[in-house]
Amino acid sequence: MTLVLKKLFLKAILIIINIGAGQSCTKITENRYYSCMRRNLSYIPTSIPSSVQTLDFSFNILKHLKKTIFPVLSFLEVLDLSRCKIKHIENDTFYNVKNLTTLILTGNPITYFGPGCLNSLHNLQRLVLVDVGLSSLQLQINNLTKLQELRVGTNNIQSMSLPAFMSTIKDFSLLDLHANNISVITTDHTAVLREIGRNMTLILSSNPLLYIEPGAFKDIYLRELNIRSAFVSPAAQKAGLNALYGLNVKRLMFGKYRNDYKILSSDANYLDGLCFINFHEVYYYMKEKHVVPVNIFRCMINATIVAVKGGIIREIANVPFLKIKELYLISNQLDTVPGKKLAHLHTLEKLVFTDNVAIQIPDFIDMRSLQYVDLSSNQITLTSCCSFFSSTPQLRYLNLSLNPQIGFSIGPFDGLDSLEILDFHHTRVVGMGPFFSNIKYLRYLDISYSSITFINIYCFYGLKNLNVLKMAGSHFQGDVARYLFNNLTFLEHLDMSYCRVVELHPNSFKNLQRLKLLNLRGNYLMTIDFLALTNLKQLISLYVDKNSITSIPLHVLHSLPTNLSELDLSYNPIDCSCSQTDFILWIMENQNVLKKPDNIFCKTFSPSSDFRATDFDIDSCVHKKRLTIVLSLSFVTVVVLLSFLVYRFQFYLQYCCILLRGYRSPGQQECSYDAFVIFSSYDEDWVMNELMENLENSVPPIQLCLHMRDFQAGKSIASNIIDEGIMGSRKVIVVVSQHFIDSAWCRFEFELAQSRFMMERNANIIIIILEDVEETKTKKVFGLHKHLKKNTYLKWSRDPLSNMRFWIRLRKAIIATNQ
Repeated sequence: MTLVLKKLFLKAILIIINIGAGQSCTKITENRYYSCMRRNLSYIPTSIPSSVQTLDFSFNILKHLKKTIFPVLSFLEVLDLSRCKIKHIENDTFYNVKNLTTLILTGNPITYFGPGCLNSLHNLQRLVLVDVGLSSLQLQINNLTKLQELRVGTNNIQSMSLPAFMSTIKDFSLLDLHANNISVITTDHTAVLREIGRNMTLILSSNPLLYIEPGAFKDIYLRELNIRSAFVSPAAQKAGLNALYGLNVKRLMFGKYRNDYKILSSDANYLDGLCFINFHEVYYYMKEKHVVPVNIFRCMINATIVAVKGGIIREIANVPFLKIKELYLISNQLDTVPGKKLAHLHTLEKLVFTDNVAIQIPDFIDMRSLQYVDLSSNQITLTSCCSFFSSTPQLRYLNLSLNPQIGFSIGPFDGLDSLEILDFHHTRVVGMGPFFSNIKYLRYLDISYSSITFINIYCFYGLKNLNVLKMAGSHFQGDVARYLFNNLTFLEHLDMSYCRVVELHPNSFKNLQRLKLLNLRGNYLMTIDFLALTNLKQLISLYVDKNSITSIPLHVLHSLPTNLSELDLSYNPIDCSCSQTDFILWIMENQNVLKKPDNIFCKTFSPSSDFRATDFDIDSCVHKKRLTIVLSLSFVTVVVLLSFLVYRFQFYLQYCCILLRGYRSPGQQECSYDAFVIFSSYDEDWVMNELMENLENSVPPIQLCLHMRDFQAGKSIASNIIDEGIMGSRKVIVVVSQHFIDSAWCRFEFELAQSRFMMERNANIIIIILEDVEETKTKKVFGLHKHLKKNTYLKWSRDPLSNMRFWIRLRKAIIATNQ
């Protein structure tokens, strides 16, 4: 009983694990396409919806397939069971997925196919049994009446003989037998193939063919025959080509997959078998050396497409091609472009001559149908381009990219009025100027990384129909970029990446109203303010990644084109600070527009920071902003209050400053005056006519310090008061009147004098009451009321007797105290 419980418990655990694994399947397209690849599953998860049309279940574990393995998936069309360790397939296994059109069983070590395992798949069109251990094509697939493709490569099949019933499958079009073990092909092996329709592709590449019975393929019609690397030796290949006489094939592919320059062919006629095969297209992958000259093309003169790739050919002979339309000479180490050898070929439309070692381009003479010329990846160096194409009036495509150098002279494109595509990328261009005026139909121009520095604003003059301009890696002198694109009104794609652009004027793109893609990647732009004023209404994609942009103002973001659906800001040093919250918030809210938003990093903290802008905490900035506002208001309030207090009590503050200064002054100082007079300017007449007259003109004379006479010019009043008046005089005479009480300066001078003499403990202040003042008013002057209560003062009187006594007492007070 315990053992049974343990088994039930283990089954429950496995079910839970599998259910969890099923939930981890990736939904590629809602209800249609699911991927469960590499989930370590042992059955189809129940989470897969019944409406699924494509299911990738590769790299799981389904060792034994039977009818119950699949739930009912009536709409499933494509099922991939690659490398699921399947060994056994029972009858009716695919009953619940009977509407499959594609079944892929690649890489399963299948040891048993039930005779009726595929019977229910009446709609199957593509069956892939690559690397499943098959040893024969005699499969039980007679019910697959709609089969179109059978791929059984990388097995151990030794005969290409098909089951007889396959001749009745009218739509069958591809048999892939690559990398099997077929060494012999006889007429019997091709009997069924002979009865199948003419739209058949046969792939026999990478088989160890030793012998093909002559005539085995006679009167057979194929769409394509691939026999690359399908012979064990050059001799077997020569014999095999001869044995293919009478074959009718649209496309013939032969040669090798890998370079094998150790094979030295000394037979000049080893390709003669091609003369007896009827083909339209031939693709020869040489990959070998020849010790004798070989006329490779002698048996290809009737072909419409000829491609020779990967050999070592120093030169080619004149070939009288009769119907050729396309010629490909790729990676053959040819040192001359075969322009003259192809002269007068009126049928040739396309020439691809790439990855050779040619240096110069000869004249293309009388090639009136030539439309496409690709001369890229050679060693071509030209001082003057491109007059050698003047006899190709229909030329629409010209590619001279990935060559060392191309030079321009006057009228380089004369006679090329039909040119639509021109490519010079990664070729150094010398003498770039306004040379495009006559190629008015040019739609595509690529001059990327051509070492061009634009100094002429008319370089693109005449290219009114240009749709695509790629100029990555170019340079601009001065503000030439501001005017360079003015006439390109039909431009839709502009690539200015890695051009070292620091800034762009808003008028640079003012006429590019049809522009859809603008690539400014890898420059030194710090802003995209130029977009705020441009008229790029049709712009869909904008790439400004890998620049120096720290922020974008809100008004620029609001001015972005309404059609913009792709903006790349990645790898810019974004300023993630509270001053840029509007910009950061825009990034967070527009991730559907931003390309690679996870690569938009904050560089505020460190240049190597990997902190994403989308992870920035904007809420903390809101709190900081509130705190900043409160502190700012508090600071302003304090400043205003302090300003008011300073203005209100300015003299007291000056008094404190001077008082502090007095503390630091020496205790003894030689005095220049006998008395400093503190009085109101309204009482100046009395001071001048009475006080000064009676004291300074008497014997002995008493020297008074009067501010309007003795204060030093250019020196502050406060400094004069303390230096010349109080500190420079032995006594202070205070003339008290109503005007004195109302004067702020008088009050300040009295308080300053009082503080100094209080510290010296001397009663050196002499009070003169010039006129009666109410007692309450004397309290307005700090210390005056108290001084009058405690010290004897003098009172001025106009009575002659009293007047006489007043001057005697005053002189005595000044002189007696100083002795």
